[in-house]
Parts: sequence; C-alpha cells; structure tokens
Amino acid sequence: MRALSIATAALVCLAVVAGCSALPRLRAVPSQDASRVTVLGLSDVRYSGDTDSPELVSEGIASYRKELAAFHAAGRTGPLPPASFLAISGGGENGAFGAGLLVGWTAAGTRPQFKLVTGISTGALIAPFAFLGSRYDPQLQQVYTTISAKDILEHRGYIAALTDDALASTSPLRRTMARYITPAMLDEIAAEYAKGRLLLIGTTDLDQGRPVIWNIGKLAASHRPGVLRLVQDILIASAAIPGAFPPVMIDVEADGRRYQEMHVDGGTSAQVFVYPPSLQLRSLGRAAGIVRERRLYVIRNARLDPNWAETRRSTLPIVGRAISSLIQTQGVGDLYRIYVAARRDGIDFNLASIPETFTMKLEQPFDPAYMNALFKLGYDVGAHGYAWAKFPPGYNELGAGPTLSPAAAAVPADRTVPAGSRLSPHAVSAALTGHGSCTAANGLHAPAAGWSGSAPPSFDPEGHLP
Repeated sequence: MRALSIATAALVCLAVVAGCSALPRLRAVPSQDASRVTVLGLSDVRYSGDTDSPELVSEGIASYRKELAAFHAAGRTGPLPPASFLAISGGGENGAFGAGLLVGWTAAGTRPQFKLVTGISTGALIAPFAFLGSRYDPQLQQVYTTISAKDILEHRGYIAALTDDALASTSPLRRTMARYITPAMLDEIAAEYAKGRLLLIGTTDLDQGRPVIWNIGKLAASHRPGVLRLVQDILIASAAIPGAFPPVMIDVEADGRRYQEMHVDGGTSAQVFVYPPSLQLRSLGRAAGIVRERRLYVIRNARLDPNWAETRRSTLPIVGRAISSLIQTQGVGDLYRIYVAARRDGIDFNLASIPETFTMKLEQPFDPAYMNALFKLGYDVGAHGYAWAKFPPGYNELGAGPTLSPAAAAVPADRTVPAGSRLSPHAVSAALTGHGSCTAANGLHAPAAGWSGSAPPSFDPEGHLP
C-alpha cells in the first residue's frame, strides 16, 4: 500500500509534469552555501548523514563528558556502565511492532536506559517516547493502538497530483503530534540531553539529495522561539512519504539570505541509521580517552523475508511492486552497513524484526486491527525476553555452517555467550524457544566484534573478540 501510493503519485506527476504549475516556495539553498545554513539562528543542531561530520564527533565527545559529570554528581564511582544505543526504523503501520516490543521490554524488566536513540519515519515518531523511557509507555501504546487513518491523513483526491504537492494532507498528523510533542516533553528531552544523552532524527533534504541528522536534544535545550514547531516539523518530515504526503518546508538562512529547504521521509535515504559509517567510533573514542562497552539494539519494523505476492500485469501494480521490493532490499542493506560499522567499532549488535509467522494482511492504511495485532505481537515477544538476532538476515560467519534466519541466530537479551565461544545446536534451540541455556561447543559462531581502520574489514576467522 505504501509503495503503491508512492508509485501512483510519481507516475501521475510524471505524466502531467509538462502541464503542472508548482506551488510557491522560497529558493533552495545553493549547494555551495549548504555548510553555512542556520535554523532558528542555530548552526550546530544537525549533521550530514552521509559524510564525516566534525560537529557530530564533537557532540559525541561532549555528551560523554556530560554523562560522566552527571554520573559523578550522583555520587557514583568507577567506570560508566555500558552504553546502549537504540535505532528504530521506518515501516509505517508496522511501527506498532516496535512500539509493542519496547513496552513489552519494560514489562520484562530488562530494558536499559539508552545513551542514544535514533529514528526514521515511523521510527522518528516512536523515538521521543523511547528516549524518555518507560514512563511514556502509556502514550506510546495509545499512539499505536488507538489511531487510524483519520488521525494521520486527509485524502485530497487524485486531482491533487496536478494542483498540489501530495495526494494527501498530513494536517491530522500534525494535530496528533501536537497532543504528544508538547513543551513539557521538550523540557524533559532537554534535561536528558544535559545528562549526556542523544536523540537523533533523520530526514532527507530533497533539494540537496542528502540525509540530514537532527539533534533534537540540542534543539530542545536551545529554548528558542519556534523550537517546538520545528521539532514537530522534523518528526512529520521524517515520515512524509514523497508523493503520498506533502514535504515539510523548513525556513533557514545562509549569509543573511532567507531560503527554504524541502524535507521528506528519512526513508528515502535509509530505512534505519545509527551514525554515519565513516565515523569510526572506537578509534575516535580511544583518541579522546573514551573506552567503554557499547551495545546496539536495532528495531526493523518489517519482515525481513521476501514478501510473496502475485503481481498483476499492469503498469501501476508492476511499478508499485518494484518499489516495494526496493524498500525491502534497501532495508536489508542498511542492516548490513550498520552491522559492519558496529563490528568494526566493537559494538555488540542486536536486531529485532517482525517474524515470518505474522501474516495478517493490511486491509487499509493505518488499520487499527492490524496495528493492534502487531503491537500485541511485539509486546508478547518483548515481555518474554526477546531473542535478538546477532547478525543481519542471510549472513553467515566463516565456518559457521548453513545460513540461519535472524531468529535462529539469535541470543535472548538475558542470556550471554562468552567472547570467542561458539553456540551449540542446543543453544540455538534455546534461543528459539526461550528455554535452556547457551552452552559453548562447536557449531554456530558466537557474536564477534573488532576490526578497525579505514581499509576493507578483515575478519578473524575464529570469530574471537580482541
């Protein structure tokens, strides 16, 4: 449904582009001036998502120092506890799975406080609730179990393809966001930012054709007039499917001149992100004297197996199906990129996704019955100790034998495997059933991490941790 909406809008617009008149807007920022842009007078609240960003590196180091200061101010001594990162993907209605998983994780009593939370598209809408912790679980559950299409969009009719910038308006989504993304929530986000925690949201600047990472905590801490509206704009932009939903125009300045940027769904750049892969976290941390254990949890709000469907031999179904396949494979590619960077940087990788056993069909956009079923599924697996996959789908460690599905290669969150060990078949069974313990034996490789440098990665053939 989502992919077909994109395809329909794109094809209709292409067919009539010669006769279309564009809606008014301010000029886009010239590419040579993009590095000097300010938003609300702020120049350091966002970063490039696809290149090295010294500002993001500086922000990361500053966040560690703030975290350390808060740790000591609380009367605690010794090293900081492990840093937990959470990355939440796009997926539209499927975000109900991630929301349910988080609430269930709370019920299990093992959900950590996250040092870093990132979100794209529906993941961007979940991210503020996840960042602020379990006290926001009731609101998160309400968003993903009580809303329907009328709370998200208003159809403009197909003539909008000729006269407007999308087939639907997101005015209802803006009203929904205003009920939850409030000044009080922004104050709480700012308070957590002061403790060294980071909330990052991804959009795509359609003019520049590049991903943008917004530092929501730093924006909230600025207390600038208009910051609440800007944060709401960013969240809506991150979920603005091009053609289906209108882009969000963000007013900016460069060298005293006013421009507008056109921001759309972060999923047009990536389905999920943690940090730019060019940023070598472990090397940079060591250079700054920062050495600590890090764990990454990725929630992919989608099934990872191919989604079979007979395709009608007609233009729109063919294009829609192709775009759906493109989104699917892009999402898997994103997981591999994140896994490679995590392993290089010594970060423990953990992946959750909608299981293959969930086969309920989405009858209409934002169908409450579908979303409630997905939320319940996520809650149930989270509450019973979710078996996080240790590898991307289809990945096979050297010498590990046959490729297993992510679920089969998973280790439950409350079970650990000694570094450098291998999992026995019994351990795999335990991961799948939630019973038994993970014992070391010859068989499936245990999770490993640990390459560095900018050269192509070189795996330790035994999968040992350094």
